[in-house]
Amino acid sequence: MSNFTLHELQCFNAVVHGGGFQAAADLLHRSHPSVFASVAKLERQLGLDLLDRSGYRVQLTEAGRAFHRKVRVLLHEAEELQTYAAQLAMGEESELRVVLGDLCPLPPVLEILSSFFAQCPQTRLHLLFETVTGPWERLLEDEADLIVHRVPKSDVRMEWIDLGRVALVPVVAPGFLPFPPDTDITPQRMQALTQCVVRDSSRQPSEQGHFLIEGAPRTSVPDHLMKKELILHGMAWGHVPRFMIETELRNGSLLSIAGQHFPGVVEELSAARRRDRPHGPVADQLWDFLARHAAVLKPALGRVPGAKKAPERDG
Repeated sequence: MSNFTLHELQCFNAVVHGGGFQAAADLLHRSHPSVFASVAKLERQLGLDLLDRSGYRVQLTEAGRAFHRKVRVLLHEAEELQTYAAQLAMGEESELRVVLGDLCPLPPVLEILSSFFAQCPQTRLHLLFETVTGPWERLLEDEADLIVHRVPKSDVRMEWIDLGRVALVPVVAPGFLPFPPDTDITPQRMQALTQCVVRDSSRQPSEQGHFLIEGAPRTSVPDHLMKKELILHGMAWGHVPRFMIETELRNGSLLSIAGQHFPGVVEELSAARRRDRPHGPVADQLWDFLARHAAVLKPALGRVPGAKKAPERDG
């Protein structure tokens, strides 16, 4: 009976992924001879030639290819077992760090968080606010356990729960435009007017601003609440989450300039956490709680009929 070890399987897998023993040694932070010896020992114990070493690059044999498929499954299960053990060792966390992004509607989200943490008085909520790509940076640098924001869903390091949609509307104060607001407004006509953008709170911003008019004067603010105030006072124009300006749109203190060139836009709001990190029991309970209550948020966020989904917004 073969008594191969998990380490030997990891060395074999690293050689396959790296295409050679030196690349595998670099991946595993081990010496070339130790990786070579581990794979050779594995082959002896199995009585199989797993690798063809005759060429410039190491290649899998037919037997090696079939064996590697099983190895990948086993190594994935081993990683999950290590994560589970780490979760058990954590015990109940004394603190959870939650980041709310600039698109987050505070009343419904805080109501959900309040309901959850009332059931977990031993765990303190450490709440942070970040803008644009700031929430992603906090999460990916292990400075947050959970974020509520739009999520780059192509990033395999994150898993998410969809909470609903946030509509953003391009708005101005009455009298701000030097032309009638009911005409088809083009970027060229807006070029002389100040545009308000939300500053990215990330230390290393990874995205460019969107809906920005090239060459237009620009003013920046720390969040959408400040942006709304600047626009109300006729100091600039910009895109603002609709849930923040429903009253102003109804009473006419803000005017939508949505049209062909500045359509209403809808962002997906999600709760997200690291897929590749262990989570303690309270963090897992919060994740399940959000999944159960996600439907409560969706009606509160609203949407703009006919609005187009876009990846970004001004700021």
